[in-house]
Amino acid sequence: MIISNKKLKYKTSDNFDISKPWDKDNQAWWDWYVSLADNDGKQSEIINADPLPNIVIPSDDEVISELAEPYYLTNDQIDFFKKNGFIKLKRVFSPGAVLKLRAELINLLKEEFKVDPDKGAQDRFLSLEVIWPDNALIRAYVLSPRLGQISADLLTVPAVRLYHDNVLAKQTGCGRTPWHFDDHHFPLDTNDVVTAWIPAQPIPLEMGPLSFAYPLDVHKLVNAVTFEKTGTGYDRRVSEVFLKNNVSVNETPFELGEVSFHHNLNFHTASSNRTNRSRVALANTYYRDGARVVHAPTMVSGDWQKFMPNVKPGDIAASPLNPICWPVKNKP
Repeated sequence: MIISNKKLKYKTSDNFDISKPWDKDNQAWWDWYVSLADNDGKQSEIINADPLPNIVIPSDDEVISELAEPYYLTNDQIDFFKKNGFIKLKRVFSPGAVLKLRAELINLLKEEFKVDPDKGAQDRFLSLEVIWPDNALIRAYVLSPRLGQISADLLTVPAVRLYHDNVLAKQTGCGRTPWHFDDHHFPLDTNDVVTAWIPAQPIPLEMGPLSFAYPLDVHKLVNAVTFEKTGTGYDRRVSEVFLKNNVSVNETPFELGEVSFHHNLNFHTASSNRTNRSRVALANTYYRDGARVVHAPTMVSGDWQKFMPNVKPGDIAASPLNPICWPVKNKP
């Protein structure tokens, strides 16, 4: 895979200094990060999302069984990912498994934030992380052999570990997600890192699906753009560079059961949510077994020690919260 220097370009003064570790919680990080998006400031009309399908919801055991079944990739699909840094795969989950996931995620968000994410225009980007250790159902989706195998096959590595699970809810009226790549979010010394982004409902264009710049090498076009920790300058300048260079962007709806996988060097963004339903997704990040934590994580890596407790900079990135998700050990 392509190797980068694992450093986000920044200056060491005022608005540009991101060298200090993040010292707040995960939700504060997301509140900060979405503030970096360059929105046009116009009030968009909110439209009604189509009703969710009325289908039979599988049992927990049925979901676990489904997610243990393999999902075979073709050589063309693997080659597409290597070239472009992303791929969208249909029918990774059954419709019932997706709607069961959504119901559980909505309940977790209600419990944490004391608000129904689907009621009213709250305009926020809500997030929960490291849910799987205490929730058996979410654990089935996060440690899924199906997702682990797809991730290992796309990265062409023999084994992958979990970095973290991330529940994401872009509420009605929430604006854009800024252009970014995940290389500097994950303080790992490898680029064998992939995120499985699992929508918990269909995502029409009006809901703000994840959008991907391609091919993968376009990240080199913005290496010289300096990151800023306040304001929308970085997002705006990345957009300008991509426009000037006629960079292709995949912005397409997600069907129910469709899952995207993106490389840590893939630049991606998402538009605002202009529907009356929260855009809920579960994002699981997997990385090559044997990777180490970089020696100097920055504030852009957020609360990374929460995801790797007792692991220090320079250590092998392996804690009890980073289990191997593929291959699956044979049970006695």
